[in-house]
Amino acid sequence: MIDKMTARDRLTPGLLAVLSFLAAVGPFATDMYLASFTSIAASLGAAPSSVQLTLTAFLLGMGLGQLLLGPLSDQCGRRPVLVIALAVFAASSVAMVFSPNIAVFVALRGLQGVSGAAGVVVSRAIAVDLAKGADAIRAISLIAMFVGLGPLLAPPIGGAILTVGDWRAVLASLAAIATAMFALALILVPESLPREKRAASGVRTAVHHFGMLLGNPRFLLLTCVFGLGFGSMMAYISASPFVGQTMLGMPPFLYSLAFAAGALAMILANMTNARLAGKVPAARMLLIGSTLSLAAGVTLTSSAATGTMTPPLFIVCAFALTGGTGLIMSNASALALGLADAARGAGSALLGASQFAVGGLASPLVGAWGEHTALPMAVFVLAASILGFFGMLVYRRGA
Repeated sequence: MIDKMTARDRLTPGLLAVLSFLAAVGPFATDMYLASFTSIAASLGAAPSSVQLTLTAFLLGMGLGQLLLGPLSDQCGRRPVLVIALAVFAASSVAMVFSPNIAVFVALRGLQGVSGAAGVVVSRAIAVDLAKGADAIRAISLIAMFVGLGPLLAPPIGGAILTVGDWRAVLASLAAIATAMFALALILVPESLPREKRAASGVRTAVHHFGMLLGNPRFLLLTCVFGLGFGSMMAYISASPFVGQTMLGMPPFLYSLAFAAGALAMILANMTNARLAGKVPAARMLLIGSTLSLAAGVTLTSSAATGTMTPPLFIVCAFALTGGTGLIMSNASALALGLADAARGAGSALLGASQFAVGGLASPLVGAWGEHTALPMAVFVLAASILGFFGMLVYRRGA
């Protein structure tokens, strides 16, 4: 039943919307329950550090899952891998609602991460399978917009649910989303990789594809730029509550405007990128995005170091940073997957691994110096932006 649909020769708007929804699985599953950490610890009688392990398990699972499922989709086809993995994701999400203790919770989060990775890695590969050139850039822009909006929108959604229910209600909402993802994949997503174009089966083939891609300087540079762009935004997101509310004294409504500004910037950046695809080279849009991110990093660092940061300046920096990240992620991933050719599943996996590796470092590094200064957040954003900007320049010079 899974193989009954044949490959389509184009990417329809409806299918692109479904793929974008599936690709947002990671951010939503990561961030929707963050506000529930305290109540989870109290309900399950667990230490806060043990609850933190549920996030670590999911992130590790997402990274591992992408590295496993991406190459597997090159060998077995996109649809079987996507449908089966999302079935496991939905089942583990439902089971997690009834977790009796923290050990079961952590184990289910790891399984959820590995299986949910298919939504991210396979969706990108399908989009580039079915679209070329400017159409591929438009498709990746929309997918990147949904992925980028996840960390911005999921925490307030989870918090809103928590005001009318408990932490299990938040997980039940996530389980409903996971079930919807599985149903949409089963019913609407076709096979985009014909059998004659699939890679040979086996671990050796997957290792060969990874080695081939990592040995391509241009692909490697774009992957680093992609991951660093996401990492800079995650540094802002993880530190923004105490910077905005504790340090700058922003009331909840004004602080919510900072998040709204980031969400708006992400939407506008990817809408602009999609509209200009085919008219403005993707490499030039990548330059614009990297410049915006760097400008935000410089401004945040200088204002944090001199004590001149204000709420309006913080909101403007959030707008520039998330808008720049939107342009970086969509164009870097489109250009990178364009180089991957027959190994797009493996290429998408490496992009995702870089995203979660750098993004996963952001939160603990930013929080290591406590909640009394914005400098660690600003310095991380600046460092990631400088490295990403440099990588982009080297790429543009034809390395």
